[in-house]
Amino acid sequence: MPAPVSLRVVCLVSLLLASATLGAQTTYRWIDPATGRTVLSDLPPPPGAKRVDRSSPSLGDEAPPTQALPYAVRQASEKFPVVLYTNPGCTTCKQARSLLDGRGVPFVEKELGTAEELADAGRQLGGEIRLPSISVGRQNVKGFTPTAWNELLDAAGYPASAPYRAKPTGEAAQ
Repeated sequence: MPAPVSLRVVCLVSLLLASATLGAQTTYRWIDPATGRTVLSDLPPPPGAKRVDRSSPSLGDEAPPTQALPYAVRQASEKFPVVLYTNPGCTTCKQARSLLDGRGVPFVEKELGTAEELADAGRQLGGEIRLPSISVGRQNVKGFTPTAWNELLDAAGYPASAPYRAKPTGEAAQ
Protein backbone atom coordinates (compact mmCIF):
# COMPACT_ATOMS: atom_id res chain seq x y z
CA MET A 1 0.00 0.00 0.00
CA PRO A 2 1.55 3.37 -1.02
CA ALA A 3 2.25 6.04 1.62
CA PRO A 4 -0.10 9.04 1.73
CA VAL A 5 1.04 12.13 -0.20
CA SER A 6 1.45 14.23 2.96
CA LEU A 7 3.83 11.64 4.47
CA ARG A 8 5.91 11.68 1.27
CA VAL A 9 6.09 15.47 1.36
CA VAL A 10 7.18 15.47 5.02
CA CYS A 11 9.89 12.89 4.27
CA LEU A 12 11.12 14.85 1.26
CA VAL A 13 11.26 18.13 3.18
CA SER A 14 13.14 16.54 6.09
CA LEU A 15 15.66 15.00 3.66
CA LEU A 16 16.20 18.38 1.98
CA LEU A 17 16.73 20.12 5.33
CA ALA A 18 19.15 17.43 6.49
CA SER A 19 21.18 17.66 3.27
CA ALA A 20 21.35 21.46 3.55
CA THR A 21 23.08 21.22 6.92
CA LEU A 22 25.70 18.82 5.56
CA GLY A 23 27.04 21.50 3.20
CA ALA A 24 27.11 24.18 5.91
CA GLN A 25 30.54 25.00 7.24
CA THR A 26 32.18 27.43 9.59
CA THR A 27 33.24 30.74 8.09
CA TYR A 28 36.01 32.84 9.60
CA ARG A 29 36.47 36.59 9.21
CA TRP A 30 39.55 38.41 10.45
CA ILE A 31 41.86 41.33 9.79
CA ASP A 32 45.24 40.31 8.42
CA PRO A 33 47.94 41.93 10.59
CA ALA A 34 50.39 42.21 7.68
CA THR A 35 48.11 44.03 5.24
CA GLY A 36 45.26 45.34 7.39
CA ARG A 37 42.74 43.80 4.98
CA THR A 38 39.63 41.87 5.94
CA VAL A 39 39.82 38.16 5.09
CA LEU A 40 36.85 35.77 4.73
CA SER A 41 37.72 32.09 4.63
CA ASP A 42 36.61 28.60 5.55
CA LEU A 43 40.08 28.02 7.06
CA PRO A 44 40.93 29.19 10.58
CA PRO A 45 42.93 32.44 10.79
CA PRO A 46 46.70 32.44 11.32
CA PRO A 47 48.16 33.31 14.72
CA GLY A 48 48.21 37.04 15.38
CA ALA A 49 45.07 37.81 13.34
CA LYS A 50 42.93 40.62 14.79
CA ARG A 51 39.15 40.80 15.22
CA VAL A 52 38.44 37.14 14.53
CA ASP A 53 34.75 36.38 13.98
CA ARG A 54 33.50 32.83 13.53
CA SER A 55 30.09 31.94 12.18
CA SER A 56 28.49 28.56 11.71
CA PRO A 57 25.23 28.57 9.79
CA SER A 58 22.40 26.54 11.26
CA LEU A 59 18.76 26.02 10.52
CA GLY A 60 16.66 29.01 11.44
CA ASP A 61 19.51 31.54 11.19
CA GLU A 62 17.58 34.39 9.62
CA ALA A 63 18.96 37.20 11.77
CA PRO A 64 22.48 38.41 11.00
CA PRO A 65 25.11 37.93 13.70
CA THR A 66 25.25 40.76 16.23
CA GLN A 67 28.68 41.87 15.05
CA ALA A 68 27.80 41.85 11.35
CA LEU A 69 28.62 45.12 9.64
CA PRO A 70 26.13 46.92 7.42
CA TYR A 71 26.68 46.29 3.71
CA ALA A 72 28.04 49.79 2.90
CA VAL A 73 30.52 49.66 5.79
CA ARG A 74 31.61 46.13 4.87
CA GLN A 75 32.22 47.15 1.24
CA ALA A 76 34.18 50.26 2.23
CA SER A 77 36.27 48.39 4.82
CA GLU A 78 37.20 45.66 2.35
CA LYS A 79 38.32 48.16 -0.31
CA PHE A 80 39.70 50.84 1.99
CA PRO A 81 40.78 49.43 5.39
CA VAL A 82 41.32 52.06 8.08
CA VAL A 83 44.38 52.19 10.32
CA LEU A 84 44.55 54.66 13.20
CA TYR A 85 48.03 55.56 14.46
CA THR A 86 48.03 56.69 18.09
CA ASN A 87 50.20 57.14 21.16
CA PRO A 88 49.24 55.79 24.61
CA GLY A 89 49.17 59.21 26.34
CA CYS A 90 47.58 61.19 23.50
CA THR A 91 44.40 63.13 24.37
CA THR A 92 43.69 64.09 20.74
CA CYS A 93 43.77 60.38 19.91
CA LYS A 94 40.60 59.93 21.98
CA GLN A 95 38.84 62.52 19.77
CA ALA A 96 40.07 60.71 16.66
CA ARG A 97 38.81 57.37 18.00
CA SER A 98 35.45 58.99 18.82
CA LEU A 99 35.14 60.33 15.27
CA LEU A 100 35.69 56.87 13.81
CA ASP A 101 33.34 55.21 16.32
CA GLY A 102 30.69 57.88 15.70
CA ARG A 103 30.75 57.07 12.00
CA GLY A 104 30.71 53.32 12.63
CA VAL A 105 34.07 52.83 10.91
CA PRO A 106 35.86 49.56 11.73
CA PHE A 107 39.58 50.23 12.20
CA VAL A 108 42.82 48.79 13.43
CA GLU A 109 44.62 50.93 15.97
CA LYS A 110 48.40 50.89 16.04
CA GLU A 111 49.90 52.37 19.18
CA LEU A 112 53.31 53.86 18.52
CA GLY A 113 55.34 54.16 21.70
CA THR A 114 58.99 54.02 20.65
CA ALA A 115 61.05 56.23 18.36
CA GLU A 116 61.62 53.23 16.08
CA GLU A 117 57.86 52.61 15.72
CA LEU A 118 57.31 56.29 14.96
CA ALA A 119 60.06 56.23 12.31
CA ASP A 120 58.59 53.08 10.69
CA ALA A 121 55.12 54.63 10.60
CA GLY A 122 56.61 57.83 9.15
CA ARG A 123 58.20 55.85 6.32
CA GLN A 124 54.90 54.07 5.62
CA LEU A 125 52.95 57.32 5.56
CA GLY A 126 55.59 59.27 3.65
CA GLY A 127 57.45 61.68 5.92
CA GLU A 128 57.37 62.83 9.51
CA ILE A 129 54.36 61.54 11.40
CA ARG A 130 52.04 63.54 13.65
CA LEU A 131 49.74 61.65 15.99
CA PRO A 132 47.00 60.78 15.64
CA SER A 133 47.20 59.92 11.95
CA ILE A 134 44.88 57.89 9.78
CA SER A 135 45.37 55.67 6.78
CA VAL A 136 42.33 54.85 4.62
CA GLY A 137 43.34 52.41 1.92
CA ARG A 138 46.41 54.04 0.35
CA GLN A 139 45.52 57.58 1.36
CA ASN A 140 46.50 59.11 4.68
CA VAL A 141 46.22 62.26 6.75
CA LYS A 142 48.87 63.15 9.32
CA GLY A 143 47.56 64.85 12.42
CA PHE A 144 43.95 65.14 13.51
CA THR A 145 41.89 67.47 11.34
CA PRO A 146 38.24 66.35 11.53
CA THR A 147 37.34 67.97 8.20
CA ALA A 148 40.16 66.23 6.33
CA TRP A 149 39.43 62.91 8.02
CA ASN A 150 35.73 63.12 7.18
CA GLU A 151 36.49 63.97 3.54
CA LEU A 152 38.82 60.97 3.29
CA LEU A 153 36.24 58.64 4.85
CA ASP A 154 33.47 60.06 2.62
CA ALA A 155 35.59 59.44 -0.49
CA ALA A 156 36.13 55.82 0.63
CA GLY A 157 32.36 55.29 0.94
CA TYR A 158 31.97 55.10 4.71
CA PRO A 159 28.58 56.34 6.00
CA ALA A 160 28.46 59.79 7.62
CA SER A 161 27.12 58.33 10.87
CA ALA A 162 27.03 54.89 12.43
CA PRO A 163 23.92 52.88 11.65
CA TYR A 164 21.69 52.13 14.63
CA ARG A 165 23.49 49.86 17.13
CA ALA A 166 26.62 49.55 14.97
CA LYS A 167 29.53 51.34 16.61
CA PRO A 168 32.71 49.26 16.35
CA THR A 169 35.76 50.06 18.41
CA GLY A 170 39.29 49.58 17.11
CA GLU A 171 41.75 47.21 18.68
CA ALA A 172 45.28 48.16 19.53
CA ALA A 173 47.68 46.29 17.29
CA GLN A 174 50.48 44.73 19.21
